[in-house]
Amino acid sequence: MRTLSVLGCAFVLAIGACGSPGDDTEPVSDSSAQLSADSADAAARKPLRGKRIVLDPGHQLGNARFPDKINRPVPAGGFKKPCNTTGTSTNGGYAEATFTWRVSRLLAHKLRRLGAKVRLTRHSNRLDRWGPCVNVRGRAGNKWRAQLKVSVHADGASASGRGFHVIAPTRRKPWTADIYRPSKRLAKATRHGLHKRHFPVSNYAGSHGLDFRSDLGTLNLSDVPTVMVELGNMRNRRDARTMTSGKGRHRYARALLTGVRTYLHR
Repeated sequence: MRTLSVLGCAFVLAIGACGSPGDDTEPVSDSSAQLSADSADAAARKPLRGKRIVLDPGHQLGNARFPDKINRPVPAGGFKKPCNTTGTSTNGGYAEATFTWRVSRLLAHKLRRLGAKVRLTRHSNRLDRWGPCVNVRGRAGNKWRAQLKVSVHADGASASGRGFHVIAPTRRKPWTADIYRPSKRLAKATRHGLHKRHFPVSNYAGSHGLDFRSDLGTLNLSDVPTVMVELGNMRNRRDARTMTSGKGRHRYARALLTGVRTYLHR
């Protein structure tokens, strides 16, 4: 999540499920037991039906081209911060914005297949676009009354640092007092999902894979349980190898899916 210089971006563009409704012409002559069994079967196939989830793919590929836009101060929960940052990249130039976009898209697909309604805070990964700002990302899902929001990022620390850490908001009245506890549970569930897929815990940030911060507008402005996850360190050779592979990104998406389902008990 640490920023690059505004001049240093030339990255790869991103990649690009719907179910069909049931047949309403089926005769209604089944026994109540059969109807109950059918209902249970449908619930098992779509365990997240009715759940509303917001995914926030960190940054935007073109942020570095719009310094006036992304450096503009915006509300961040009792103070102001720059609208956004450029994000980081691997040493080979694979952008954080592209990584978070691809993982978020994979995760959204998996969630929708299980019946969830999913909204993303951005809808493209392009060099000619910027934002949205952290205040917009922070409030995403509030009016929609989402069950949770996950902000997907990757870090740009010293190359010796490796592993993920999950960031949750601290308790700050009036901003996060209402979501502090469920956000902590979501953070622990997210950590569990990443553990289950054998991702290493950060050896340089947080404690046992968890970190609590009061300075992030994306967390402070949320009225729904939320976390920001740094999936790894893009400057670390081993983490970068996982992030730049399709297989690795699928692993990350499956891990985050496990975290969501664990939190929702589904």
